[in-house]
Amino acid sequence: MLTKVLLILLGFPIILPSRIEETHVESEMGPCAHHDDVYGPKPQDPKKKLPSEEIKPTVIDTHRDLGKLPAATQILDSILNNSDYKLRPGIGEKPTVVTVELSVNTLGPISIPDMPLYSQETMCVHKLSCASESLFKEYSIDITLYQTWYDERLRYNGSFESFVLNGNMMSQLWIPDTFFRNSKEIRVYSVTVHSQVVRIHRDGKVLYTDRMTIDAGCSFHMLKFPMDSHSCPLSFSSSSYPENEIMYKWKDFKLEINENNSWKLLQFDFTGVSNETKIISTMAGDFMVITLFFNVSRRFGFNAVQNYVPSSMTTIMSWISFWIKKESAPARTSLGITSVLTITTLGSCTQKNFPRESYMTALDVYIAICFLFCLCALVEFAVLNFLIHNHTRSRASPRLRYPPTRARDLTPTRTHAKQQQQEDIFMYDFEESGEESDEEDGPSCPAQQSLNPSLTQRRRSCCRICKYLCVVRSCDGSFWQQGRLFIHIYRLDNYSQVIFPVTFIFFNVLYWVICFNL
Repeated sequence: MLTKVLLILLGFPIILPSRIEETHVESEMGPCAHHDDVYGPKPQDPKKKLPSEEIKPTVIDTHRDLGKLPAATQILDSILNNSDYKLRPGIGEKPTVVTVELSVNTLGPISIPDMPLYSQETMCVHKLSCASESLFKEYSIDITLYQTWYDERLRYNGSFESFVLNGNMMSQLWIPDTFFRNSKEIRVYSVTVHSQVVRIHRDGKVLYTDRMTIDAGCSFHMLKFPMDSHSCPLSFSSSSYPENEIMYKWKDFKLEINENNSWKLLQFDFTGVSNETKIISTMAGDFMVITLFFNVSRRFGFNAVQNYVPSSMTTIMSWISFWIKKESAPARTSLGITSVLTITTLGSCTQKNFPRESYMTALDVYIAICFLFCLCALVEFAVLNFLIHNHTRSRASPRLRYPPTRARDLTPTRTHAKQQQQEDIFMYDFEESGEESDEEDGPSCPAQQSLNPSLTQRRRSCCRICKYLCVVRSCDGSFWQQGRLFIHIYRLDNYSQVIFPVTFIFFNVLYWVICFNL
């Protein structure tokens, strides 16, 4: 009996833990663990992680990584604390030399600002003749400005080659007060951060970079328009430091001209760039000014199609009247008037989108000459019509004539009686117009004077200009007779058919030679 009790007491601790463990597993799996018809993956133990999800410990060298950052912070704090942004480098010892370099991102467009004439005059404060001889325009340019100088206060010893500071640190450094003298508006980029960047080198060299868009003024001399070329300046200097304190030095500037430049010059072509340095004296002192000139030339294609070709064609069309009969007065008159009005309209349209100037441009001269040719073509027909109808007599025109008297009848005793008879008696003599009438009563030509000497006395009663004209239709005389120039009125259209085209061609040759070599 005692033996059985001892065996029971020894087996109870072994059975009890196993049952407790089975009960704990059942409680965690729940009643669903006994069902085999459950779809989807079986739930995993949340406390158990997969091998791929296990976090591997990373060894961090805290002493090595934090050693650079405190050193950089210490160096930067030391150079900023030792630097006084209110004073320029080398004050009282030597002038600060600022080396300037410029990169052009975009250039253009060049436009005429919407401003009255009096505001244009106020813009030209440096040129007294600006308001009368030039046109004030403005252009836009997107640039990146690089300024380099040395500041001994920013030198440091360390393993860092340079420090790059953004625009938030500008207030703790001395920056040259460079401004653009002919600018009207400057827009600084601030997307996504401010475009101002400063790089401080170990030897105290400071590089300041800034990107901006400038609307600057430019004076245009339009005398050669539309074959004009211009130089748009971009000048900058210090606003408060004279020459003995700040000196600007221009670095070699080379601007490449290629088709990939996203420039908006529109009706201009970029031809090159140049620069100059000069000293300007003011009440505040002598300031060094650096000016960069962007040379542009106007494209000729647009003005050739819109102005020169229509004007030339209208002038040539006005010469068609020389091949129209003299009797077709309505046709010739309407053609001449239409040509004159067309040239006038072309001149007005040219000036519509062009600013008013006190002088004539090359295009104005060309249109004025074309207008003069069209007007002369109309006047030629008027002169021809006037000379023909005023120096010839109409058909069946009456003439009063006294009866012929003989010399023997005019004795002293019968003179009074004969005069009384002539006062009471007269007769009509009708003369027919035509070649015979022209030969007798019109101004004669030298070719026919040799055949009819009796007409010489009658020619003396003609006006002075008639001595150089011949209105005889069948005149066979030459253009030059008896050392005198004779114009055959009936051949005036033939003269015009040659004189007008030859003169217009000569004018065009002279015009283009002068314009391209002026």
